[in-house]
Amino acid sequence: MRRQMFGRTKTAVATGALLALGLAACSSGGSDGGDDGGEGGTLDVWIMQGTNPSGEKFFDEVGKAFKEETGATLNVEFVEWGDAHDRFVTSIAGGTTPDVAETGTTWTPEFADAGALAPLDDYVSEAGLDGDLVEGLAEAGTYDGALYGMPWYAGVRSFVYNTEMFDKAGIEPPTTWAEIESAAKALKKEFPDKIAVAVPGDAEFTVYPWVWGAGGEVATLDGDTWTSQLDSPESQAGLEFWTGLAADGYSSAGATTWRETDVLDSFAQGDVGMAVMGSWTPGAIVEANADMEGKFAAVPIPGQDGGIAPSVLGGSHLSMFNTADDKDLAFEFIEMMTTGEFASKWGEQSGYFPGQKSLLEEATSSTDPLVAPFAQQFVEGGASVPVSPNFGAVQAKLTTSTMMQSILSGDQDVATASKAAAEEMTSLLNGGS
Repeated sequence: MRRQMFGRTKTAVATGALLALGLAACSSGGSDGGDDGGEGGTLDVWIMQGTNPSGEKFFDEVGKAFKEETGATLNVEFVEWGDAHDRFVTSIAGGTTPDVAETGTTWTPEFADAGALAPLDDYVSEAGLDGDLVEGLAEAGTYDGALYGMPWYAGVRSFVYNTEMFDKAGIEPPTTWAEIESAAKALKKEFPDKIAVAVPGDAEFTVYPWVWGAGGEVATLDGDTWTSQLDSPESQAGLEFWTGLAADGYSSAGATTWRETDVLDSFAQGDVGMAVMGSWTPGAIVEANADMEGKFAAVPIPGQDGGIAPSVLGGSHLSMFNTADDKDLAFEFIEMMTTGEFASKWGEQSGYFPGQKSLLEEATSSTDPLVAPFAQQFVEGGASVPVSPNFGAVQAKLTTSTMMQSILSGDQDVATASKAAAEEMTSLLNGGS
């Protein structure tokens, strides 16, 4: 089983001060049944702001249901993603963490390593949820053999293509890497002024599927030591294929500095034939250009010779903090949010998939060309970046993007750039600089 960990791509959210949701009068220090907690106590929860535009209304409904179910009062605070990490670090140091919080998935191992989180394995087993959690999300929430992040929601990247361009070029959606290359060639011939396939240089999570699809790994753990495998023969083969599409003229020199938002913008204008894009992007594409509605679809990212290449899941866990006075009550809330009705409703409102496999049956059987392929990728081909408390340092150093840009710009070949990236990633994952 691939022992890896995914990271949430931090999207921009509305700026502003911390918004406290008035489901109950604020109380600090967890569910101690203080003056405002009532007979059932109070559960303090932090939720990241901006994922669900109907978040306040949603948690008002959750709060009422939670009160009816447990007799306890739910106290929810919305925290902006940009402020959250520092606030978590400060609260962990001071012992003032909430009972439960939404944790970005690259943060879960960091907070578990700091001793701030409570393991959830026994609760999950007692609830009969073993085997019903999306594997990639469960792996991402597992650190040092214990589950610290309950899968809540996530999105995944698949291969999105312009159906109008494909029809005019007389080609079918690709199912292998050879077919991707053939499709790119046909698109470039039919549309010489457009980008056949976007190969962005500053989009870390669009790179790893080609590493995994060729049988490589981002990094592996042996005992307490991490070793990046970005320079293995398999990983290099994947990188050669992906960057080779650009070298052959199917992408654009300008894409060397592109982020995922740049790919979306160009795709929305009808200037891109194929691209790795997230399950959360179809609405944004149509919002940017209403004429694109009905003119694009998705397929799972093809493996080298067929099948599905793993793709990074991006989303969140719900984690229980050790400061929670009533851990049984805390898990009741976690279970309410991550399974059943409220998990489905959150997914529908936010545009993400829930982390419970049994809730995905309708999506995987859908005939919608922008639903089933993403759901299949999510369940069968979801993967994660290394489950290390130091992976944030790798992202901060832009290790993978630096590698990609040096290859796409022609400054270094794949062998040289991947070797440098692997050395830097290995050092960072093991606490170096």
